[in-house]
Amino acid sequence: MPFMKGRAPIRRTLNYLNAGKLVFKDKIRIFSVGYNIHGQNNTGAKEFVFWYLPQIQYKNPDVQVATFKNLTPSPFIKCYFEDGRRILVDIDNKTKEDILEHLMNTVGKSKEVLEAEAIAAEKKDNPANFGIGCERPCICEVYGQVPCPGVVPLPKIFRGKYKNQTD
Repeated sequence: MPFMKGRAPIRRTLNYLNAGKLVFKDKIRIFSVGYNIHGQNNTGAKEFVFWYLPQIQYKNPDVQVATFKNLTPSPFIKCYFEDGRRILVDIDNKTKEDILEHLMNTVGKSKEVLEAEAIAAEKKDNPANFGIGCERPCICEVYGQVPCPGVVPLPKIFRGKYKNQTD
């Protein structure tokens, strides 16, 4: 499989991408990370970009993600809101888990909001649903379906008894 080549190919699997915990608030439009490749104070930022940035991009498809390498003496994260405001987060000498936890508390949606959105996204009034507790108790009430055999007898061609006797 070509997608399983390279450093840590697990990062490209769908299970790994879905396991991301950071979902940004709706007002964030741009997320940028600036760090250096060399230096002890940049190891947390490098690991954060390597391990968590693919999950962030997957979970937030409407947010532009930019990385700036070797442009700044100290690592940072900057978030731009749709109304022009900015948040600057200093990630100097922090671990990748500390960075993720801080971002989840400041610019991430809370667990309650995520659960409420998941319930709202789950559409319960789907017209294709039928049975007990749904809008229609039987599939025969859907337009274009065969009516119930108790109300209108089925054509003989649809009955297994008739079909088996003629063969």
